[in-house]
Parts: sequence; structure tokens; C-alpha cells
Amino acid sequence: MENNYLTDSRIGRLIEQALFEDIGFGDITSESLISEDQLGNAEFVAKESGIISGIDIVTLVFSYVDGQVTFEPNVKDGALVEKGVSIGRVHGPVRSLLTGERVALNFLQRMSGIATLTHKFVHAIAGTKAKITDTRKTVPGLRMLDKKAVLDGGGINHRFALDSMVLIKDNHIAAAGGITNAVLNSRNYLKEIHMDVKTEVETTTLEQVREVISVGGIDRIMLDNFSLENMKEAVQVIHGAIEVEASGGVTLQSVRAIAETGVDIISVGALTHSPKALDISLEFIS
Repeated sequence: MENNYLTDSRIGRLIEQALFEDIGFGDITSESLISEDQLGNAEFVAKESGIISGIDIVTLVFSYVDGQVTFEPNVKDGALVEKGVSIGRVHGPVRSLLTGERVALNFLQRMSGIATLTHKFVHAIAGTKAKITDTRKTVPGLRMLDKKAVLDGGGINHRFALDSMVLIKDNHIAAAGGITNAVLNSRNYLKEIHMDVKTEVETTTLEQVREVISVGGIDRIMLDNFSLENMKEAVQVIHGAIEVEASGGVTLQSVRAIAETGVDIISVGALTHSPKALDISLEFIS
């Protein structure tokens, strides 16, 4: 996901909705205390160390609030900052700085929290061939930003939406009458509509892994909630013929052992469904 995501109309609508939610029909506190022409400077300060993500979104938020506000970042997305570091400085009408403060911080803190957590997982498996990926367990409406933050933390993105790839999971398998039927039906459908996308199949047993291999034509096998012993055996059975993803209850304590089984990808839902926001504040300066 490159910077062209910033021009996506969904980002603009998201920022507009966030500002309207927070401001309503006016910041009556700032308007009652501060003159329209009063100018000021403030800086975003990291209150704890972490990976920064959301710099461009801060710029967009303030541009929507007031075109007179300028934001000069001191770091780029993906940068590791220590506690006390100034992330960037905003200048403009004080009313506008205060009006946009909370929304800008909400985006910046969440995205930086996701990037920081992703970085911890990536660091935990350093030296293995495995890569950390996200899932679709994102806050509704924030998926584009959540996944951008994962990239800033050193992870990779799984499918963005249901139209990105075929992922045959347990409920699909049950509805189709088994793995073989599910794979063949999906393959025939894709051929009929002339659509070329990757296909992944979720498995929960070694028997299912062997069935997927026998059907063939699959790009990735997901090992869902496998024990380490069964995961290692599955990797040996697959023998590099198909990309392997490990999934299910992955934690910072367990991820290293999972990576050492030889899997290619480890999906971590916690990256986006329960990250801790990075502590960042906006402080006015003279």
C-alpha cells in the first residue's frame, strides 16, 4: 500500500466523518476563549517509545479543519522514536489547532499503536523466513489505515477485502460438502467469470492438509490452531510446494516457536483488533 491510498475518496470521507463526530456544529470552548486571529505553535510529543504511523493523516486532518494550518513532521512513518521525541510541529490559528487536536491524535495514536505492536512481532521472529501479516479483524471503516500501520511496523498485508482472493474457510467447506468440492466449485466459478486471483484453504487437521495437496491448484494452505508438533509435520508434508500460513491465537510469547516450524506467514488478528494506542500528546510551545 503506497501513498496513493491518501487520494482514495474513502480516506477523505473518513476524516470528514471523524471531524463532524468530534466537532458537531462548532468548538464552542475554543470559540468562546480564543480570538479568530490568534496564532500559535504546538508539537506532537511521544510519551513512550514506539513506531510512528499516521503522519500523512495528521496533515490531512488539519487541512480539512483549516487550510491555514501547517504541519511539519520531524519523522517519517515507520520511524522508531524514543519517549520525549518531537514527532512534528503544527502552526496556525490556535482555534483550529485545538479543534483538530483530538481527531489527529486519535488517528496517530491508533496507527502508531498498531505499527508498534507489529514491530514487536516482527522483531520476535527475526532470523526466520516467516513474515507477520494482518487479518480482516479491523475497526469498521478504518481498514485502510489499520493495514497501512501494519506495513509501517514491518508486517505485510493479507487480503484487503472479500474480493481480493479466495479464502475457503471451515464454514465454506461445511456448506460445500468438503474441501475437494469447495476447491473444485471455486475453481470452476473463477474460470467462468475469467477472474485470476489466488486461492487459500483453511485446514484444521493433517488429513485436510493432505486432501488440499491432492486436489492441487492451491496457492496457500492455512494451518488453523495447529499444535506445534502438527504444524511442523504439516510443513514437512507440504515440502515447499505450497505457501503455508499459521493462524489462531498467536501471541508474542508463542510466535517465535511457530516461526521456527518453517511456516511462511503468521497471521495475527491482535495487530488490529486489540492494539494499545501509542501515548502521544499535543503540547503548545512559545
